[in-house]
Amino acid sequence: MYFKESAGVPDGIGVMSKIETIGIVGAGQMGGGIAHVSALGGYKVLIHDTSADRIEKGIATISGNMARQVGSGKLEEKARNEAMARISAAPAMADLAAADLVIEAATEDETVKRKIYAQLCPQLNPEAILATNTSSISITRLAAQTDRPERFIGIHFMNPVPVMKLVELVRGIATEDQTFEAAKTYVKHLDKTITVSEDFPAFIVNRILLPMINEAIYTLYEGVGTVDAIDTAMRLGANHPMGPLQLADFIGLDTCLSIMQVLHEGLSDSKYRPCPLLVKYVEAGWLGRKTGRGFYDYRGDHPVPTR
Repeated sequence: MYFKESAGVPDGIGVMSKIETIGIVGAGQMGGGIAHVSALGGYKVLIHDTSADRIEKGIATISGNMARQVGSGKLEEKARNEAMARISAAPAMADLAAADLVIEAATEDETVKRKIYAQLCPQLNPEAILATNTSSISITRLAAQTDRPERFIGIHFMNPVPVMKLVELVRGIATEDQTFEAAKTYVKHLDKTITVSEDFPAFIVNRILLPMINEAIYTLYEGVGTVDAIDTAMRLGANHPMGPLQLADFIGLDTCLSIMQVLHEGLSDSKYRPCPLLVKYVEAGWLGRKTGRGFYDYRGDHPVPTR
């Protein structure tokens, strides 16, 4: 059997998947967001990261984000308290042995992910499902680095996880039907909408979105428009809620570059070549909001374009 019987289902959740406990590797923005929605969905959550400080900071961020939801009337205080009680620290990878589903939410770097799987797989229940939140890397290739390719799947949440309704499910060539169905059930309990993508570089959303962002950076690089002109044009001319350069800063320019490199290498098409200006910003350490500077400078009271 893959799954355990469920008990203690909160009111309003319905009959839960037989997955009860979610392990998350990575307490950053994505891992924290996945923990946030999983706990609100009624699942027990175990969070692991490279240090106790990172885990503690991640849990504090989740608590603060839920408090803001309470303040805006989107969440009741009782539900927040119950959800936070379901979240626990897992300082050692061995602490994830109790998880029925473990989601890796580490940085978008295949080498890093492979190292995690090498350390993680021996610690897991042999029947546990292992998932990755990768936004672009081959699920088949990552699965082959584990001891359970049949129980490996891509569960790609959008950022910020508590706000965005979409989750991409991506099967590798070896992913079994039971694994896929269990992942679907889990995502549905989070009140998310599922789209299923084939295992091609960057899947659906980023296959379309990142080349657009890269083209916006080329438009800046070639002097067609300034940062402000490009973002204003796309907000008001295409009715986008956020300009492409502002969005790139929000995603992280290092992540944008990684995805473009995956597209360029995986599809061997020059139209996916990362813009040299994007490379330059990443080399400078100007990665967007998380570092204080990207296409905008966030160190003052209001963001100011850097070009």
